[in-house]
Amino acid sequence: MFHSAVIRLTGWYLLILMSISVLFSFTIYNSVTSEVQERLQALQSRYEQPGLPPSVDPNHRLFSAFRIHQRETASRNIFFTLLYVNLLILLGGGVLSYLLARRTLHQIEESHNAQSRFTSDASHELRTPLAAMRSELEVAIRDPKMSKSEMRELLESNLEEVNKLSTLSQTLLSLSKLDYASLEFEKVDMKQLVQEVSQKYDKNASRITLSLPKTPVFIHANQPSVEELLTIVTDNALKYSPQKSKIKVKLAASGRQAIYTISNGGKGIPAEKLPHIFDRFYRGDSSRTDGGSGLGLALAKEIVALHKGELSVSSISNKQTVFEIIFPLARKN
Repeated sequence: MFHSAVIRLTGWYLLILMSISVLFSFTIYNSVTSEVQERLQALQSRYEQPGLPPSVDPNHRLFSAFRIHQRETASRNIFFTLLYVNLLILLGGGVLSYLLARRTLHQIEESHNAQSRFTSDASHELRTPLAAMRSELEVAIRDPKMSKSEMRELLESNLEEVNKLSTLSQTLLSLSKLDYASLEFEKVDMKQLVQEVSQKYDKNASRITLSLPKTPVFIHANQPSVEELLTIVTDNALKYSPQKSKIKVKLAASGRQAIYTISNGGKGIPAEKLPHIFDRFYRGDSSRTDGGSGLGLALAKEIVALHKGELSVSSISNKQTVFEIIFPLARKN
C-alpha cells in the first residue's frame, strides 16, 4: 500500500516540477528567440545602404538570408539545449521526488505498522482474560450443584480478571493520551514526589531505603505523569524482587540534571531481553501470571521522552537490576 502511495506521490512531485520547468523553458525560448531576431534586424539595418529600396539594395537580400539562417540556427540550438535540460530535470527530479516521497511517507508507514501491531497485541491481551471468564462462567452454569464456597471462588477469580482488564484499559488510555499529549508543565519538586510514592508503597519504610539530597530538586515537568513514572518503576522493583528484600532509591542533582536510580535484588534481566523491556506488551518473564500487561515500562519510556529525559536499565544476573532516570533541572528564575 505504501509503495503505491510513494509512486503516486512521486508522480505528483514530478508533475509539478516538470510543469514549472516546461513553462520556464517556454518563456526562455520565446524571450531568447525574440531577442536574437531583434538584434539580427538591427544589424541588418546598420549595413543596408540608406535611401535605397530593399529590392534595389544589394545588401538586403544577403543580410535577409543571413538573418533567417542565424535565427533558425539559434532557435534550434536553444530548443535542443532546453530539451536536454528538461530531460536532466526529469531524470534528476524523478530520483529526488522518489526519495522525498519515501522520506515523507516513512514516518507514516512506521506509525501505521506500530498501530497495527499495537491493535493486534491489545486484542490478544483483552481476549485472554475474557476467555478465562467465559470458560469459568460456562462451567458454573452447567454445574447445578455448585456450592457457595465454589461460587465465591468463581466470583473472586472473575473479579481478578476484571481488575486485570480495568488496569489494562487504563494503561492503554494513558498511552493513547501520551501519543497525542499536550501536557501542562510546571516547576515540580522531584524529591517530594519520590518521598510520596515510596511512602505509598512502603508506609513503614521496611523495604524501601531512600537516599535524598537535603535541598529540593526542581524539574520542569508534568507532575501527574512523573508521579505515574515513579509509581511504575517502584511497583516493578517490588514485584520482581524477593519478599522482604531491600529496594534502594537514590535521588541526586548533578550539574544541570536530576538523577533518579532505583535498584532491587532478584534474578535480574537476561542481557538478550534488556533491549526489549520497554516495548509494548513485552514481558521479560512470560511464565509469571502476575507479570502485568507488559505496558508499564512502555508508558514509563513515553513519559521520560515527553520530558526530554533519559531512561536506562542495567542488570546483573542473580544480583541486582538498576533503573536510572535523568531529567533536566528546572531553570532558576
